[in-house]
Amino acid sequence: FFLPLDSFYWLWISLVFFFAGVWAGFEIEKERGKDPGLVVIDEMVGQWLAVIFLPPTLVTLLIGFALFRVFDIFKPYPINRSQKLKGGWGIMVDDILAGIYANIIIHAIYFYGLIA
Repeated sequence: FFLPLDSFYWLWISLVFFFAGVWAGFEIEKERGKDPGLVVIDEMVGQWLAVIFLPPTLVTLLIGFALFRVFDIFKPYPINRSQKLKGGWGIMVDDILAGIYANIIIHAIYFYGLIA
């Protein structure tokens, strides 16, 4: 996140890891069952999306992490429905949505001046 890359590069990197995670998810589910805990690429991509296009500060990272975890744990609609997707899609999409939800809220926090 603190690498000197433009956010659009991070978006492309996230897309590559997303599709790698979908593929890996299909493969690992054959051996381990639905959404095994040893798969963490979904968490990584979701966390990236929580803070993409935002100022690269410690405050942003902490809020992004906290909000991402809240959405990932409580899974409000439609995150909860995305887990019903088959294979790697179900593994990846719920964390992608949690990251997007977190990102939207952090953008609102910055927009309304709640943090500088």
